[in-house]
Amino acid sequence: MITSTSNKKIKELVAMVKKNSIGKKKNAYIIEGIRMFSELKAEEILEVFVSESFENENKSLLKNIFPEYETVSDRVFDSISDTKTPQGVLAVAKRKEYTLESILKNAQAPFSLLILDGLQDPGNLGTLVRAGEGAGISGIIMSENTVDIYNPKVIRSTMGSIFRVPFIYVKDLKEVIDKLNSKGISVYASSLEGAMEYDRPDYKKDTAFIIGNEAAGISKEILDITDKKIKIPMLGEVESLNAAVAGSILMYEAVRQRRL
Repeated sequence: MITSTSNKKIKELVAMVKKNSIGKKKNAYIIEGIRMFSELKAEEILEVFVSESFENENKSLLKNIFPEYETVSDRVFDSISDTKTPQGVLAVAKRKEYTLESILKNAQAPFSLLILDGLQDPGNLGTLVRAGEGAGISGIIMSENTVDIYNPKVIRSTMGSIFRVPFIYVKDLKEVIDKLNSKGISVYASSLEGAMEYDRPDYKKDTAFIIGNEAAGISKEILDITDKKIKIPMLGEVESLNAAVAGSILMYEAVRQRRL
């Protein structure tokens, strides 16, 4: 059992939690909590660390999922956890590998895609991944300046959906949108200017929705190449909706239309 925070493995874990670049270099990310751990497949797991108290209460679970775990003292586990109330189990898992081609190939028509242009809030991204799974989207495409999906706060917000919703980061979002247009996929940008109300277009065919940065919205470069712009009407004095709320409304509007 590891009882010191000076242990080499513990230092590496702390570094991974604090710096995304380290996890990226190792092609790994951290999953924390019993629910998320229970959803991991054994072949995805690289290492598992459990607190002494967790081990005493969950030996059968550990044996079934990943019996080669490392036990650490409760005090040490608290030092590596990113949560205020650690549940006592943390796994290092392999990062997901998707491509635009694989996402489109595996999509069942009619499908929906979510395109994120510079989204910054971890909670918003996690919520959109979770809502996206509920709405049956085929994948999420993100610009490089979008918040890291492997951020611990994002992962927790997905409530396990990160394991099932394909996603990619792309260097040139404009190029990807052009490619989607060339394949006959209707790409809609959430915008207040020159836009029609969101429930007017026909989403019964392959569709992609673009959601922009929380403060600045969709970049001008992307808006300029998107001729389909939609808006969600606002009542009262509200100027706009939270990005995750807006994205969820659009995805579920597509679901509603396809059920008719």
